[in-house]
Amino acid sequence: MSAPSLKEAQALIEHAQQRAFELGKAVSVAVVDYGGYAVAVSRMDGARPMTPSIALSKAYSAAVMQRPTAMLKAWSAGDPVFFSQVARMGHQPIVATLGGYTLKRGEEILGGIGIAGGSAEEDEAIAKAVVEAAGWSMDFPAWAGARKESNDNG
Repeated sequence: MSAPSLKEAQALIEHAQQRAFELGKAVSVAVVDYGGYAVAVSRMDGARPMTPSIALSKAYSAAVMQRPTAMLKAWSAGDPVFFSQVARMGHQPIVATLGGYTLKRGEEILGGIGIAGGSAEEDEAIAKAVVEAAGWSMDFPAWAGARKESNDNG
């Protein structure tokens, strides 16, 4: 497995910052490897002080849970006690919100990107656009925890 290179991470960050600038937002962007460890984190001038930590948690969550963070929302809502326990197990909090995308080539998970500083919808739009434009896979199977169980006993 190989992680996004520093050069790839910097290109993703620059693209995200350009999109944020066009929206009139100051954001932080984090790119992590497949284990959730930081490759690069950047905070735009004027971004709130907590945004680098939030972006890192979003990127971490997308990498280690192997799904965009928006896909974790159903699991969080469907089993909140278990989710809250799992969310504290790693070296970063796992978050179920908008703005974190898994970096995947083919079927291989290589890392994650997180955006923080705009509204949840703005963070999501920036992350999705950047990942898609860079040619990363956008295909993620439904999260098993979000599926409803059948009431069939047969």
